[in-house]
Amino acid sequence: LLWLCYLIFVHISPCVPWCAAVKVKHGHVSCQTPRGERNKNVLGTRCKIHCKTGYEMHGSSEILCMASKQWSGNYACREVRCPKLAMPSNGGYKCSDGSYFNSRCQFFCSPGYTLRGDLSASCQSSRTWSGGNSMCVDVDPPVIKCPNIKEKTAEPGKLTAKVTWDTPEGKDTADGILTDVILKGKPSGSHFPEGNHKLSYTVFDRAENKATCRFNVRVRVRRCTPLSVPDNGWMKCDSAGDNYGATCEFRCLGGYELRGSAARVCQFNMEWSGLETSCAPMNINVGVRSAAALLDQFYEKRRILIISAPSAANHYYRFQMTNLQHAQCGLDLRHVTVIELVGVYPAQIGRISHRLIPPGLALQLRLLLQLSQNSFNMVLLDKQGVDKQRYTFPITAAEIFTTIDTFPLRTEEATLQKEAGQSC
Repeated sequence: LLWLCYLIFVHISPCVPWCAAVKVKHGHVSCQTPRGERNKNVLGTRCKIHCKTGYEMHGSSEILCMASKQWSGNYACREVRCPKLAMPSNGGYKCSDGSYFNSRCQFFCSPGYTLRGDLSASCQSSRTWSGGNSMCVDVDPPVIKCPNIKEKTAEPGKLTAKVTWDTPEGKDTADGILTDVILKGKPSGSHFPEGNHKLSYTVFDRAENKATCRFNVRVRVRRCTPLSVPDNGWMKCDSAGDNYGATCEFRCLGGYELRGSAARVCQFNMEWSGLETSCAPMNINVGVRSAAALLDQFYEKRRILIISAPSAANHYYRFQMTNLQHAQCGLDLRHVTVIELVGVYPAQIGRISHRLIPPGLALQLRLLLQLSQNSFNMVLLDKQGVDKQRYTFPITAAEIFTTIDTFPLRTEEATLQKEAGQSC
């Protein structure tokens, strides 16, 4: 038998081990000998190297046992390694075994971001990842808190209130960067009218997520109970006429005098200052001792037209009185009281409308105003008792009215009367 082997070794093919035994870590080998020998490393043996799943061949996948007692190539099964995973922006991943086969990587996002796509990826035997199409997106809206504005009260004489607040600063839960803060409504520092006003702030982050907060601005106007126009008079109010700080002024028609307060103010407690206003018929006291005391009753209330004539038969006197009788409305509109002084002392008669003036008082009036008893005279006094115009002959009511209408105080009166709709 030994002789037979020797002959085969020398002349045909080896039948004894020749090359080193093939050992494959993480794989296996399948060999084919030249003549089906039992030993798989005899001369001429051809082996194929197979790697386990998850491992890949490095070197020759097929080797031959050569006469040099060496295999024809090197071989090794090395663990499969996938390329490095792309790191998602604003996030990352954590792997069980780096980039090697079967390593499982879990994706995560930074606070404020939400994961979209694969939650994890595994390294496969094909050197590719089973996933990895992951991204971290900002889907959370920013946070914004609106100011808390309490009720504001309008200042005296105003129907609006200035309201200020600090512009709210929004916060982004992701990168902290905001692009726009938009206010819907009037800006801080504006004057708001009475009532409730709804405002809102909207804030956007770089991912165009938005958040909105809403708040109210309520403006209150303190108001008094509205005043009424007194009978036989008129009222003029500023501002709204019944709001805190508003002032109402009162005037009376000709022949009436004001009782109570000439002006009233709406106070903070929503009560009117002063006393209730009314217009009462003017009560002239003809029983005073002096002409000055008589005229003082008209001070700042009425204008006086004094007509003096030597007798009731005087032609000028009769003409003048007839002319004025048809102009009573115009006289009342201009607050004019007519005083008649007729006759010669001690038979003279004084009269204010239907009230008779004692002869002695009538004489004092003539002396005080320097009116002659023996001729027709007429004098016009303004509301301050100032002698404004004198006449020695009759004139028309229209001429008297033209003169009075040039007085500064009368211009103001005419404006108020026009507003109140008072005319003849």
